This record gives sequence, structure tokens and C-alpha cells, in this order.
Amino acid sequence: MLLGEFRRTTVLVPLDAAGDLWSAAQGGVRWICAFSDEEALARFAQARGDAEREWTYQAVLGARLLDVMVPMLPGPAGVALDAGSEDGMLFPPVAGIVPDSVAVDLGGVG
Repeated sequence: MLLGEFRRTTVLVPLDAAGDLWSAAQGGVRWICAFSDEEALARFAQARGDAEREWTYQAVLGARLLDVMVPMLPGPAGVALDAGSEDGMLFPPVAGIVPDSVAVDLGGVG
């Protein structure tokens, strides 16, 4: 999925126990985990060995994740779409993807 298409698409973001958007840290970046549909989320849950629990999620427009939610996280943050799948994509915290104020290549810190 290309950036423009992602920005226009509603994706599913699991919620953690506190009701916040579920994210994971890797390589010094906090990644909001988003999924293109319930099947992609189910495959992710299965791969984690966590398919038996109920996964509560919120439907969010990709642009809102990149433009509003990423800047709210402390430190560098981006979006991981369909993590763990062959079709997964990363939208890293760089100029042209996230707001300039949080783009690491422009000195943003989030």
C-alpha cells in the first residue's frame, strides 16, 4: 500500500489494556500497529500465539495516525501496517510521511 492510499484508508488499530492505541518499540522507534482488515489482525494474533483473547480495536484513518497520533507519542514514532505479514509496510518518522516537527531526518523528536 502506497503512502497516499494509506492516508486515505481506514485501518484497524488494536487497543492495549489501558484503551490506548497498541504500539511496540523497535530500533528506537515506537510503532503504532495498524491492520488493513480483521483477517490481517487475526493472522497477527495467531502468529503471536494470542489468538484466543478478544482483540479490541479502533478504526482510524491512516492520515489521522500519521498526522495526529504519531506526534502525540514521546520520541520517534511511525506506523507499522500489517506487521508480520508478507505485505506489511512501515511508515517511518521521516519527512514526507509524518509532520516535519516529528520527522527524525529533520531533527524532530516527537
